[in-house]
Amino acid sequence: MSATIRASRGAPAARILGVGGYRPSRVVPNETILEHIDSSDEWIRSRSGIATRHWADDRETVEEMSVAAAGKALANAGIPPERVGAVVVSTVSHFEQTPAIATRIAHRLGAGKPAAFDISAACAGFGYGLTLAKGMVVEGSAEYVVVIGVERLSDLTDLTDRTTSFLFADGAGAVVVGPAEQPGIGPTVWGSEGDKAGTIGQTVPWDAYREGPVERFPALRQDGQTVFRWAVYEMAKVARQALEAAGITADDLDAFIPHQANMRIIDSLVKTLGLPEHVAVARDIETSGNTSAASIPLAMERMLETGQARSGDTALVIGFGAGLVYAAAVVTLP
Repeated sequence: MSATIRASRGAPAARILGVGGYRPSRVVPNETILEHIDSSDEWIRSRSGIATRHWADDRETVEEMSVAAAGKALANAGIPPERVGAVVVSTVSHFEQTPAIATRIAHRLGAGKPAAFDISAACAGFGYGLTLAKGMVVEGSAEYVVVIGVERLSDLTDLTDRTTSFLFADGAGAVVVGPAEQPGIGPTVWGSEGDKAGTIGQTVPWDAYREGPVERFPALRQDGQTVFRWAVYEMAKVARQALEAAGITADDLDAFIPHQANMRIIDSLVKTLGLPEHVAVARDIETSGNTSAASIPLAMERMLETGQARSGDTALVIGFGAGLVYAAAVVTLP
């Protein structure tokens, strides 16, 4: 005997209701990086656009930064923690394989017993989490979802590697996704190109420690030129697809918030997409460095706090990184 399964009673649509961020207190200038590599402040700025970055101290753990950012996002959204139905955390720098750090964060937030899990999608992780959150709200399995991007990439940085030592930084960014009458998160264009997985990765796998002493703690490495070319040309295509999926053009945008990977990549995307002058562009990388999954929500928060963007603005967000993975969508800013 077959039975009819009752459809979930979700919301007509979903949107971002609040955003919050946490930046570690320690500000690290390029001069500190130059203590370990043969380079110059001018070279670092010209290659990446970075002048300073934030590095966490021993107390600013992945958990602590996440709780601070998520608490701020909930306060800005006006949503009590007990109404949170799910917590999604994107990170590659939480070093415990299990349990998911999301479970402890949910408990710290006072969210009761929500679904809680981690995802690993590197610099596209925020976009992946946002898409999952939208689905949960619309499907009805969660009323409100907290999405967190958090990294302590200083733990995975080889300070003697001239190609990466100046790039990576720490921080956490979070948003609250909830029900809406009209769509506030457009269709996501996402995917992966696993044939290029070797262009960004970890120098030593964790299981290498089983075989005996490892000379140096694992660090991030990348083929910068390959990643640059891929990001500029392929991500412009993905960005256009996201605009088309949302039914708008570049002229309809108020803001562009790309992953803060490299200032040259950001500027090249702006040029390739032909963004009009009225579109505000996030360039948070200058003072925040590359915070991977945290970079988009951190940049979003800064744009809103400084007045560069306003609540209700239409923004294109796009993340891309190790995998190689990507995710882009048009959103309404909280």
